Amino acid sequence: MHKKIYLLILPVAVALHVSAQEFQAKVTVFAQQIGTTVNKNVFVTLQNQLTNMINNRKWTKDVFQTQEKIQCNFLLNIQSIADDNVYKASLTIQAARPVYNSAYQSPLVNFQDVDITFKYIEYQPVEFNESRVGGTDPLAGNLTAVFAYYVYIVLGLDYDSFEAKAGEQYFQKAQNIVTNAPESRDISGWKAFDGNRNRYWLTNNLTTSRYNQIHDILYSYFRSGLDNLYQDQVAARNSMLQTLGSLMDFIQQNPNTMIVQFFLQNRSDELIGIFKKADPLTKSKAVELLSKIDVSNTTKYRTELK
Repeated sequence: MHKKIYLLILPVAVALHVSAQEFQAKVTVFAQQIGTTVNKNVFVTLQNQLTNMINNRKWTKDVFQTQEKIQCNFLLNIQSIADDNVYKASLTIQAARPVYNSAYQSPLVNFQDVDITFKYIEYQPVEFNESRVGGTDPLAGNLTAVFAYYVYIVLGLDYDSFEAKAGEQYFQKAQNIVTNAPESRDISGWKAFDGNRNRYWLTNNLTTSRYNQIHDILYSYFRSGLDNLYQDQVAARNSMLQTLGSLMDFIQQNPNTMIVQFFLQNRSDELIGIFKKADPLTKSKAVELLSKIDVSNTTKYRTELK
């Protein structure tokens, strides 16, 4: 059973008949940037195959009830044709997690991977083999490797948000993809030297013992902070301040880590919403912390949390 501990547990007799997959994902393949010489039906087929790969595969051993499925979006934007049936693209990944006793969904992931090259011929199998990540053709294998990688990242963050360090096994699976990623001169994003904000560094930050504190920060942010707002807003905000203090300590000890930017991406509105109705002292403390943690949004915090 998935460890979303606040959700309704169905009777065992019902649960035994459920093999529900983990995701309710929407995949969109956008190909408006390439010329009209390419049959766009190819990308409709690809979109359907990717959707099926994510939604119909069992990625964990846990049983997810319908209300537990992870809501996420994958937008594959085809930018150019590199060769016959070979494409360059970016991939935007968005995933959210429900907040207890509310209709609000808090972002887990809102990230764009800008460097994906892959090969696809219509109706070719789009399947991920964990024991053979690269497949028989590196460029074809790169497509499923990238998607499976982000599926495991989303799973790990989702599990971490409900139970401390519960996402570890999924981050390790993402790390396994990095280690065994397909190799070609046209493929990048899997190596340390490919840049400082890529798939390699994200899993490095999530699996290296030096950065273990980030998992406790993620857990306390969601469970002690957001999930408690319905019950005691003052206590939840105080908990959130402590979490932000821990995050600031983490940043000071580990400057420029990718995971911090990854976590903070498009989170400023949520943080402002949390502290908007706080007392003046709490607001002041929040602005002081947020201005150091999320420097690019300093003016926004100071304006909105006066």
